[in-house]
Amino acid sequence: MAEVDTPGADEPAARTPRRIRRGPVLLVVALVLLALLPVFVARVYVIPSGSMERTLHGCPGCTNDRVLVDKLAYRFSAPEPGDVVVFTVPGTWTSSELEVPTGSGNPLVDAVRQLGALVGVHTAAETVYVKRVIAVGGQTVACCDDRNRLVVDGVGVDEPFLYFLPDAGPPRQAEFGPVHVPDGELWLMGDSRNDSVDSRAEGTGPVPASQVIGKARFVVWPPDRIGGIR
Repeated sequence: MAEVDTPGADEPAARTPRRIRRGPVLLVVALVLLALLPVFVARVYVIPSGSMERTLHGCPGCTNDRVLVDKLAYRFSAPEPGDVVVFTVPGTWTSSELEVPTGSGNPLVDAVRQLGALVGVHTAAETVYVKRVIAVGGQTVACCDDRNRLVVDGVGVDEPFLYFLPDAGPPRQAEFGPVHVPDGELWLMGDSRNDSVDSRAEGTGPVPASQVIGKARFVVWPPDRIGGIR
């Protein structure tokens, strides 16, 4: 009987080293993609203050909300009134409601904390706030009408999410304005209206839209608060 030549019989053995070499490359690519996600696509942030109660929960010593922030939301559109946004505080702001974590002096510990901040385990070592957009560039905002409502372009705004912390004084908004918001800037305020350092505070003001990191989409932790953000 003639011997039958079977082409490719030895190919699996020949391909094995390639598969071995390909494995680490794919792992590195996957790790790079995972590292880029919080930089360009979405990132989890810790809410360490109560200025957005009760939409978002945060307080010293509590299990603070972790929110997923969509960094692509404003690539092709602009923030709108009602959006909840995370932003870096302008250098012109002199008032603050947060104490930014300082370095430990140990590069390894600081690197681990920074990695933890990317996934919402630790507070970011940067001044980042979360507030609601009240007015955008070109609009005029003031407080308040006879129903204790903000007035934007002469129209009273209903805010069903509004909260007044009992320990922070009477349930009334402090008067201000009218303020004309410059083009390219945003008037931002906390939902906990008498317990928030925001665009109203002395030494603050409108925030350049370029300072916005992204739109807060979901609460992802703790489990009993998981859900979308109004």
